[in-house]
Amino acid sequence: MSDFMSAEFLARAQFAFTVAFHIIFPAFTIGLASYLAVLEGLWLKTKDDAYLEAFRYWLKIFAVAFGMGVVSGIVMSYQFGTNWAVFSDKAGPVIGPLLGYEVLSAFFLEAGFLGIMLFGMNKVGKGLHYFATLMVAFGTLFSAFWILSVNSWMQTPAGYAINDVGQFVAADWWAVVFNPSFPYRLVHMVLAAYLTTAFVVGAVGAWHLLKDRTNRPARIMFSMAMWMATIVAPIQIIAGDMHGLNTLEHQPRKVAAMEGHYETKAGVPLILFGIPNDEEERVDYAIELPNVASFILTHDWNGTIQGLKEWPKEDRPPTAVVFWAFRIMVGLGLLMAALGLWSLWCRVRGKLHDSDLLKRAAVLMGPSGFIAVLAGWVVTEVGRQPYTVYGLLRTSDSLSPIAAPAVATSLAIFAIVYFIVFGAGTMYILRLMGKTPGDGSEGPEKGHPSHAAGTTPVAAYENHVSKEGAAK
Repeated sequence: MSDFMSAEFLARAQFAFTVAFHIIFPAFTIGLASYLAVLEGLWLKTKDDAYLEAFRYWLKIFAVAFGMGVVSGIVMSYQFGTNWAVFSDKAGPVIGPLLGYEVLSAFFLEAGFLGIMLFGMNKVGKGLHYFATLMVAFGTLFSAFWILSVNSWMQTPAGYAINDVGQFVAADWWAVVFNPSFPYRLVHMVLAAYLTTAFVVGAVGAWHLLKDRTNRPARIMFSMAMWMATIVAPIQIIAGDMHGLNTLEHQPRKVAAMEGHYETKAGVPLILFGIPNDEEERVDYAIELPNVASFILTHDWNGTIQGLKEWPKEDRPPTAVVFWAFRIMVGLGLLMAALGLWSLWCRVRGKLHDSDLLKRAAVLMGPSGFIAVLAGWVVTEVGRQPYTVYGLLRTSDSLSPIAAPAVATSLAIFAIVYFIVFGAGTMYILRLMGKTPGDGSEGPEKGHPSHAAGTTPVAAYENHVSKEGAAK
């Protein structure tokens, strides 16, 4: 049977497919929840209703994206039992409690205050509503904390022992949670989420400004997004460099695949582009910058970098996938930083909202955060292969005793259902983004809290629908 039709490959493909759909929603909602908290805080401080209009605009989008993220995340947990039962058995005593902490703390915190945030603007006081928004924002970050702790432990396992039946058990929970790669991965992912949100917000703001340069909420969106790009994109490049140095220390074969290096030598060049050839163990048609890779990775122009030949072929990740995914991620990060600097130049000249070329560039860069996050995830997870727990538990030994046709069937069903359900949800989000900010057609009703008789959710909804019908 071909490797591409084996149960292991199909199970990996199924998990990759579902994770790829899932990860884009938390990457968006983590940043969007914080952005909503900032918008509401600015509204409360300045009493400027333009901030409230921007808040209301993104609140409904957040609700849809949050719901899609929850649904897509639930599906993945079932695959641990169906396709990866051996992994669940061996690693469950460590990762099970961490995932449980995420549900009991972060998710419950988000869910507990989400209703107030979405529907309580006219039901509770401004202070309590803002507190709910802050708690939702904190909950999304806390959720990322636990999930990335789990993933980081699988990348750089620490604080564990192995019991008599071959299971990983926690010997030191502090070492398990705060494993060697966790701080770097957490910072890198949170910054990626903020940049993802910033470029979506910037693209939407730019889109509406191209149609109406005077739209105040759109001007606020675009300005705030460009500030985020200007400040955070360079910080992300620095954080990524630190994360790379940590990866070189703990996962050198992943870095060798990222850089496309097969030979261990000093003064290693930076390969900008090329075609990795695992059979011949070289990069064909390589375009190189002499000694630059050594300088970046060791901060020494003549530093020595381990090549893939240091490990047997069966212990190496697939080089081409990791090599190209890494370049996509880094390339988009540099483009983000460039757009931020461009916007800063326009801002200093007092022409931030006047440059149509900058706005069009911002619209084109709207999906860049999602693509960069997916590429980064591919580097992280494919670069860990052939292990589920790096260096300790091989992927081939983590699989359930399941037949390939069964996995193929469930994968096909997932693909059909996901494209229909999440495709429809994504189209709805895009439709919401296409509505003009501040036109009164999105989110909760405007105005101050109201407790008038007869104001029920059903009545409010019917009133909202009738207003939309009248507008049409």
